[in-house]
Amino acid sequence: MNTKFSPDGLNPFDDPLDRILAEIALSIQLPPSLHEQAKGRYDAVRRHLEATTAFHDQIEHFYPQGSMAIDATISTRGTDDEYDLDIVTQLGGRFHNLPPLAILRELEVALSDYPVQKVLRQTRCVTLFYADKMHLDVTPALRLYGTLDRESEITHAKGPPPSVDDRLVDMNAYGFANWYRDRTPVELRLAKAFHRRWLEEAGRIRADADVDDVPDQCDFIVKNTATLALQLIKRFRNIRYANYAGRIPPSVMLSYYAGLAAQPNLSLTAMVIRLASWIIGEIERASIYGRKLHVANPVCPDDVFTDRWPESVAQQDEFAGHLKTLVQSLERMRKGELLPDAMMGELRADFGDRVVTRAADQIAAKVGQDIQQSRQRYTRRGGLIWPTAAAAPVVKPAVATARPHTFFGRKI
Repeated sequence: MNTKFSPDGLNPFDDPLDRILAEIALSIQLPPSLHEQAKGRYDAVRRHLEATTAFHDQIEHFYPQGSMAIDATISTRGTDDEYDLDIVTQLGGRFHNLPPLAILRELEVALSDYPVQKVLRQTRCVTLFYADKMHLDVTPALRLYGTLDRESEITHAKGPPPSVDDRLVDMNAYGFANWYRDRTPVELRLAKAFHRRWLEEAGRIRADADVDDVPDQCDFIVKNTATLALQLIKRFRNIRYANYAGRIPPSVMLSYYAGLAAQPNLSLTAMVIRLASWIIGEIERASIYGRKLHVANPVCPDDVFTDRWPESVAQQDEFAGHLKTLVQSLERMRKGELLPDAMMGELRADFGDRVVTRAADQIAAKVGQDIQQSRQRYTRRGGLIWPTAAAAPVVKPAVATARPHTFFGRKI
């Protein structure tokens, strides 16, 4: 089915602060080469399972879930080059008569000789660890017939011995992905701009080349500001909890709030602030009554996104505190209250040193290229129009005399 593009949306690369946030988002996403490889691995895993005796003619559907299903995949917690991807394998036939642990064990055995570095059975899935640091979670699911399309139950069993806690858990990842896509329509200006940067990053076009419109069907495309903001909030969470041993705010919960908060035609910075503030408000409304946050799948109320986090009111309040710090920081940047060095320091603290440095380097290189190719704009007095580090919602370019630069502050 062709994607219908909306004519709305803003180009995040037109605003200095939005531009660096967009470059950060680009740096943390699944690279083009791995995105294409992931699709091939989906197919390869399915073919492998269908070739085994246990799973032959038993797989009804095989589909991505989570971030991959809504084009919001980013690097995993505490890393810059590892990616967790999720697949649901909907099983039929005899699997409906097996207990949860037995299903997981059969999946583990069927994948035990798969050519990866490690195969690990987890509580709800079996994870394949690839040499290039991609992790593929294969989650077995049993269709609940007579319900919405692909509403299912997934296994929950720690093992190794069976336990009274073993159970089947309601899930409709497929329905949620459709709900999210309906709530976050394509914003054409952003989609075209990000598609162009995606092609540049993949080395498929020159930085100065013309690019056709975004195709109706595209293997990967950042479709809207809400999804970019979601990726940045997830990255912020990953950095804040990089050394945390317990469970952290779940990505699917953040995706739900991104769907609720989505509003076309906002700047990227404004959308990040809006999403963070929305989550803060939801947490505060729960905490004021001493309740833990309860977030459920909007198309399947029994599919609870917060069933394993938060474990306490204090834990959710801690996350709200982190988000308040992010909002305050971004607001100060928008108002121009931070000097360049201070701004870059806060961005590094919020999103990680390497990706922020890389984003600044990418912008600096583009500015330098524009100067060399005489595409840079100048004022009447000969000053260079330069992207300022502190951006307001409507920004006039800052003016600087042409000189060797260190971009957004200290040399990087």
